[in-house]
Amino acid sequence: MLDGMNRPLSIVLWGLVSLLAAGATAVVAMHRSEPINALWLVVAATCCYALGYRFYSKFIAAKILALDSLRATPAERLENGRDFLVTNKWVVFGHHFAAIAGPGPLVGPVLASQFGYLPGTLWVLAGAVFAGCVQDFVILLFSVRRDGKSLTEMAKEETGAVGGIVAYAAVIAILIILLAVVALVVVNALKDSPWGTFTIAMTIPIALFMGLYLRSIRPGKVLEVSVLGFILVLLAIWGGQWVSQSSALAPVFTLRAQTLAISIIVYAFAASAVPVWLLLAPRDYLSTFVKLGTIGLLGIGIVAVHPTLHMPALSRFVDGSGPVFAGKIFPFAFITIACGAISGFHSLISSGTTPKLIARETETRMVGYGAMMAESAVAVMAIVAACVLQPGVYFAINSPAGIVGQTAAAATATISNWGFPVTADEMQALAHAVGEQTLFNRTGGAPAFAVGMAHIFSQSLGGGTVMALWYHFAVMFEALFILTILDAGTRVARFMIQDALGHIYKPLGRTSWYPSILFTSALIVAAWGYFLWQGVKDPLGGINSLWPLFGIANQLLATVALCVATTIIIKMHRARYAAVTLVPLIWLVAVTFTASWHKIFDPNPRVGFLAQAQALAHGPVTSATARLIFNNRLDALVTALLLLMVTLVLFESARQWIGVLSGRKEARVKESPFVMTRLAEERA
Repeated sequence: MLDGMNRPLSIVLWGLVSLLAAGATAVVAMHRSEPINALWLVVAATCCYALGYRFYSKFIAAKILALDSLRATPAERLENGRDFLVTNKWVVFGHHFAAIAGPGPLVGPVLASQFGYLPGTLWVLAGAVFAGCVQDFVILLFSVRRDGKSLTEMAKEETGAVGGIVAYAAVIAILIILLAVVALVVVNALKDSPWGTFTIAMTIPIALFMGLYLRSIRPGKVLEVSVLGFILVLLAIWGGQWVSQSSALAPVFTLRAQTLAISIIVYAFAASAVPVWLLLAPRDYLSTFVKLGTIGLLGIGIVAVHPTLHMPALSRFVDGSGPVFAGKIFPFAFITIACGAISGFHSLISSGTTPKLIARETETRMVGYGAMMAESAVAVMAIVAACVLQPGVYFAINSPAGIVGQTAAAATATISNWGFPVTADEMQALAHAVGEQTLFNRTGGAPAFAVGMAHIFSQSLGGGTVMALWYHFAVMFEALFILTILDAGTRVARFMIQDALGHIYKPLGRTSWYPSILFTSALIVAAWGYFLWQGVKDPLGGINSLWPLFGIANQLLATVALCVATTIIIKMHRARYAAVTLVPLIWLVAVTFTASWHKIFDPNPRVGFLAQAQALAHGPVTSATARLIFNNRLDALVTALLLLMVTLVLFESARQWIGVLSGRKEARVKESPFVMTRLAEERA
């Protein structure tokens, strides 16, 4: 009787959510005459995510993946107390969210806001629900059913030896670039910042305490350790502010870039080598408190203040002449915003650390689809934070001096002539309010996000007198977001290298054999650490030379992941549902291949690598310009090589699809045999 009453009520409620989603999205998409309220973006996002999780993810779980709660996962069957470990689903969710949510959902949407709020918002909502969440979910489940194997090993088994070998080379190369870029972002965020350095340093002993508490002191008491961890991290944040104001302690935690680089390399090695329950999982779970808590507060602040979006829906820079970065909306908005819509890096976490912790197949929906949905919400908040700023302020912060001018007067004149009024006095007052000397030319997206976040918080929590506090909190918050990608990414890369070396010498492929753990951890840390160290020492060398490849490399990685996912779905005799991954794959191929072509061959020096190298060659020749010419040519070559390798993976995957669908190949997947779970049935 109760179920009979609940069903009509459920239909009515979800019908109302659908109408609200359609109405809010229509307002966001169609409103042009005057600025709109940021609350419309929050409502549209909340309703779209709710509908996507309730219906689309459930459809995928039931019709394509057929999740089975009775099937033992590798965490149960292969538990070794080090990498494979049955873990509480909320801890796994916290680890997975923290591991995938790096700089992308904060920085990418801020940079793409130069096009206006509309392109980024629509891409984040549609991309997450129909592409990013789907990729993370299906890759996670496929890895769980293959003993937690890496994406590269699944590519080798499912697409064939050629596709697998090429995938190994492409994915590991891309991952080294991504990790080195992320490490450099952390260094730049924390150097000369005692508050951020202290707070993030304190999360390590807090995480160790939480790991030992759950493992030895009070096993299984997740709620207890969550409360303790939350209190301790709040104390660490408060302590960071106190340290930054202490004449004795501030110098201790004010570190140079080189010192930070060494510290980060040592930390990443430790996070990769020690048991997952001791440091990585609890630290990521701890970071999730701060991440989701802050984003939740930001959402509450938006609801309370309901600020106006001053950035237009579509700006004058949709033609590709933008000062933040050059290039038209297609394809560059979809390359700039990766995390928050779809990110290839997520597939590595979904086939790396997370599948080795999942207790039940049914939890992959919440962890895979749900965590990506949460990250997408972060991207929406980033768009709001950027677009509540006056456009003139936004462009003054994000535009390089080479575009707008070297002086405050020149920059404000240039930006005002674009139709976005701003004055030098206005920028100076804002800089003073957040405790900075200047906010001009603070490129990269992170400072603009921090200013926007501080603006919203100061209006809802404490007023303008505490804007500097919120600004520096936002800077620390961004660094915390970024670091969790580094430790999980290094461990994932270690798994991939072990998988590869296991084909040469079998013991090296055993993830629990400590000589292999130490050797492969050192190998991957040395690879990205070299580029980081060179980038810290030389502003034109190391990872700085490969920085422009970040967005394209990430989306090429997603292309590989969707190739593998589509191949497995077709082999599972679910070809009628293959569009679930095939449509996002076709879109990503169009985006990444077009972007790669432009980055190599576009005649605009602000877009094309070769054009920029040629323009530099025609100017005065100095040692710096010679390095820049080399860097641009290197970027063009690396982009071409990555594109070629991904094309080969795509070709090998298509051969598999055609062979299976035509009947020339047997549709057989390489899943581990079914084993009945021994875990007690979880009660609702």
